[in-house]
Amino acid sequence: LFLLRLFALAGITLAIARPRTGARTETLRGDGISIVIAMDISSTMLAEDFQPANRLQVAKQTAKEFISGREADQVGIVAFAGEALTQVPLTLDYPVLLAAIDNLQPGQLEDGTAIGTALITATNRLRDADGRSRVVILLTDGESNRGAIDPRTAAQAAAATGVRVHTVGIGSEGVAPVPVGRGVFGLRYENRPVRIDEPLLEDIAKSTGGRYQRARDAEALRRTYQQIDELERAPMREARLVRYRDWYAWPLGIALFALTAELLLLWRRGPLP
Repeated sequence: LFLLRLFALAGITLAIARPRTGARTETLRGDGISIVIAMDISSTMLAEDFQPANRLQVAKQTAKEFISGREADQVGIVAFAGEALTQVPLTLDYPVLLAAIDNLQPGQLEDGTAIGTALITATNRLRDADGRSRVVILLTDGESNRGAIDPRTAAQAAAATGVRVHTVGIGSEGVAPVPVGRGVFGLRYENRPVRIDEPLLEDIAKSTGGRYQRARDAEALRRTYQQIDELERAPMREARLVRYRDWYAWPLGIALFALTAELLLLWRRGPLP
């Protein structure tokens, strides 16, 4: 009994220490491009003209499909509304990118549409990126009404650093059900005119060598992402930490075996004290 208890304590102690092996770094090589997805998360992205999903859900799903098809492309995520914030810097860690996109929701930033701020934030992330092809995919459903940076000035800065900007106007024609507040049963919607500053988005794309597309449905968004795949590839490298291999299960198993054996011996000897 003493030896069994000793094995149990030793096994539990080793399991809590969590022994593991295999820590190392490896360099991933491939031909890829550097991409920053700048996604509008203003409240109007909840408009339900992409039935059965709203604009943001469709934008997130198509972005995830695009990222899931990458192999050697560095991708970053910038979220913007009335301000802009880098959610994930350029990385090849695609599961982290997918999780970050899932977490994007309206209300995380001050409301509004700051296209110039978003574009400058995305461009700064690409300034020192490897490779000849550096791309921003800017998705928005509105007109630029916030931010201290003029969108056309931001586009000129992007062009000067060799960044190509593809712009996407998200939304149907005419009117769309847009959230205007909260009621007893959740968001209240009203039909509002769809206002997208297409001349601005066209100017941004043209001045940087990119393309503008109006996405009235999910398929139009997918076509935009497919065009990115046609861009020239460039050699790229990134060091990635390989996950440890955990061995705590073995000492834990020994501890459980020893405890079970001890209880069986005590049971055979008589009632527990």
